[in-house]
Order: sequence, then C-alpha cells, then structure tokens
Amino acid sequence: MAPILSTADDRHPLIARRGLLLAGAAAGTAGALGLWPRMSRAEAAWPSKSVRFVVPFAPGGSSEIVARSTAAELSKTLGQNVYVDNKPGAAGNIAMSEVARADDQHTIILGHIGTLAVNPYIFSKLPWSPSDFKPVSLLAKVPSLYVVHPDVPAKNLREFIAYAKRNPAKLSYGSAGNGSAGHLAFEYLKMASDVFMLHVPYKGTGPMLTDLISGRVDASAIGAAAIIPFIKSGKVRCIATGSAQRLPQLPDVPTVAEQGYPGFEMTQWYGMLAPASLPQAHIDKLAAETMKAVKAPESMRRLSGDAAEAIGGTPAQFAEFIASEQARWKKVIARAQIKPD
Repeated sequence: MAPILSTADDRHPLIARRGLLLAGAAAGTAGALGLWPRMSRAEAAWPSKSVRFVVPFAPGGSSEIVARSTAAELSKTLGQNVYVDNKPGAAGNIAMSEVARADDQHTIILGHIGTLAVNPYIFSKLPWSPSDFKPVSLLAKVPSLYVVHPDVPAKNLREFIAYAKRNPAKLSYGSAGNGSAGHLAFEYLKMASDVFMLHVPYKGTGPMLTDLISGRVDASAIGAAAIIPFIKSGKVRCIATGSAQRLPQLPDVPTVAEQGYPGFEMTQWYGMLAPASLPQAHIDKLAAETMKAVKAPESMRRLSGDAAEAIGGTPAQFAEFIASEQARWKKVIARAQIKPD
C-alpha cells in the first residue's frame, strides 16, 4: 500500500508543486547566501581581527601586568593581535558599561575583585548588569602587600599597628579608589586590628603610588606585582604580606597572620570576561586558549617574577569563584560602610 502523503500528492498536483517550489526556494536562498557553511567557517575562524582587551583601571598597577602578560601569549595562540586598552574611571564602571554594549565580537575585559565583588554592593545602581557578561577564565591571583613610606617609624606590622593606636587619626593610607582591592585590603586590616586611618582614594594605582613614594600618604596595600620593584629599591617599606605564606621574593617579610592575626589572607584576583552577546562557541575557544596562555612558560615566568600566581580554569569555575567572593566581600563592605566616590 502506498504511503498516504504520496497518494495525496498524486491527487493534488498543485499542492505538491507549491510545496516543491517553496522547499526549492528556501534551499536556493540558503545556498545562495551560504548561511550554514558561512556560519561554521566564521566560528572556526574567530577571531577575524585584532582583539581589544580592556583594563578598567589606569596604567601602572597589577591589573596591567596581568593583562599584558596574558595578551602577549594570546596573540600567539589566537593568531590575531590582542592589545590592552586602559579605560579607567568610576571604579571600573565606565569600562564595564562600554564593554557590556560592545557588539563587534572582538572586545573583552579584565574582571577584578573590585568590579565584580565590590561594585554590586557599593553602588545603588550600576550602568551595567552582571548578566551583561559571560565569565571566561580566572587569570591570576596577586597577594596584597602592606607597605609604608620610609619615614613612618615602623619596621613591621606590629610596630605599625602600635604606632597607629598611639597616634589616632594621624596616619593616612592611599588606594586606587573607593572599593578598589587596596581599599578592601586596608579596611580588612583595620577591622582585624581595630585601628583608624584616613583613607585617601585616587584614580588608579599609578597616581596613588606617586604620592606614597613622595610621602603625601603614609601607607597602602598594593598588589605584589606592582609594588615589589619599589620595595627592592627602598622607596617604600613592606611591613607584611597578605599571602598565606611568605613570598620567595620577600623571604624576610612576615605575613599578616604571622604577626598576630591568624587566618588573615588578602589577595587580589583578575579574570577575563566577554560581553554576553559573544557566542558560546567563541567563549569556549577563548577560554581554552586563555588557559594555555596563562600556563605558558613565558607567562608563568613573568607572573611569578612579580609574585603573581597563574590560575586558569573554565568559565564555570570562574563563575563559581566570583559568587564565593561576592558573598565574602559583601559582609566586609557592609561592616566598613564603604561608599562610592
């Protein structure tokens, strides 16, 4: 017995002919435009031009060191130039907002403890939403180092805390801005040690470091990668590291935990984000190449030389890490009553 559709087509030749014409037209249009093959080729060829890696802070800090190291290796593995573009301002929100709207599929941004784990809790309204981004990979962790100007009469953290308690409201500390990693690090220390120091926010680590070296502010907490050269040259004195163990680069400097605050640990972290509009196939490719980039021998050498720890990882792992950090710092922010500039 013949199939029902064949019998119907035989009895209604106009319907059959119309169906064939519509099917042929659809196939012809798709074939002429080359939609299916072209989409596959586009996915395989991405990126097809230079990739802009936005850093939402001023040049001179740990963020730039991590970003440039990663970009240099990605330029080799992706087959296209990856260049760093510093876009500071508004605690990173200017850059985050710009990249959230980017639709060229060749713009990514450096995620950071400040923009991802702090800003959502200090700003009543953000010009961007976490849903505007897709996590790509956690790049590196950088321990915060507590440093003072050489004129401050303290050789270590114990002496510094004692001096601060004898001279309430006399000391000031600088940071890259309200809600920055340095701001969090010092507020975390203030909470643990029960001391008061005036916070002086700057627009980036570079400008703050200039004033610290000149003595306009007394202290700061800065990512190891950015401050170690100045410690080595004697322009600032390191009184404690925020790492869990002493750093090989500074073996004589004890940790905060060693100096009377067990369990204390403070590290900055940096990861890669992409606009949510970037197709998942591109996200997966970028994540895979980024993991290779941060673990490449030259990248590892650069980062370890600045006391930064290369991490890597999948988009899912980075998303989980961001959630855990948000839960942690939400409590600190509420207790310290940190407000935006």
